[in-house]
Amino acid sequence: ASAAIKRYVELGNALNATALDAIGTRYVCLLNATELRAIDPPSLKLASLNPSACSQETKDLLYQKAKKAFSDQHHLPAYYELILPYLGGAPAADLKALSRDNVNMNMTTFVTLRRDSLMELTPQEVRGLLGMNLPDLARWQYRAPVRDWILVQKQSELDKLHIGLTGGTQEGYINIVTPKFPAPSSAPLGTMAMAFHLLPALLLSSLMVSILS
Repeated sequence: ASAAIKRYVELGNALNATALDAIGTRYVCLLNATELRAIDPPSLKLASLNPSACSQETKDLLYQKAKKAFSDQHHLPAYYELILPYLGGAPAADLKALSRDNVNMNMTTFVTLRRDSLMELTPQEVRGLLGMNLPDLARWQYRAPVRDWILVQKQSELDKLHIGLTGGTQEGYINIVTPKFPAPSSAPLGTMAMAFHLLPALLLSSLMVSILS
């Protein structure tokens, strides 16, 4: 399929609505960056694609194409449904704008948003995005990426959602993720224990030599 698409483009054919429909969701992830950039945005108005299983680069590129394709409907209620399949590539600024439009995003979509975009959203912006689906957030609070998002929010702001989210930072505190260090030296425990036992004596001896000299 990838070879067929490449050959089709090499022959000078456009990736128009007809071609995109033929490619469909099944093969859209095979398009490389050059082919994706060659898509004429209006073609997405007539094609039915869902790049949710594609790489982040593919999601990002298709989102930008879709945003241009549906820009003339940006202020209409239908805009959210049109842009929905492509939201996995949306930057934080665009999600913040959507949060003001009462879109009632479901959790299936929410957890597949770009992680960096999700982490920039405030609790009130998440409330705006999820709308009537906000209570579902509590069911995900111990699972990624929701847990990661909770850990960087102020607990006082999470409390304002009134859905029982816990794990945010308290006033005056910062949640720090403890790094995973490599295992200690493979030397026998007895040898290590002896070294730690003798360390004070060795240091004291060194100091005495320094003083007397």
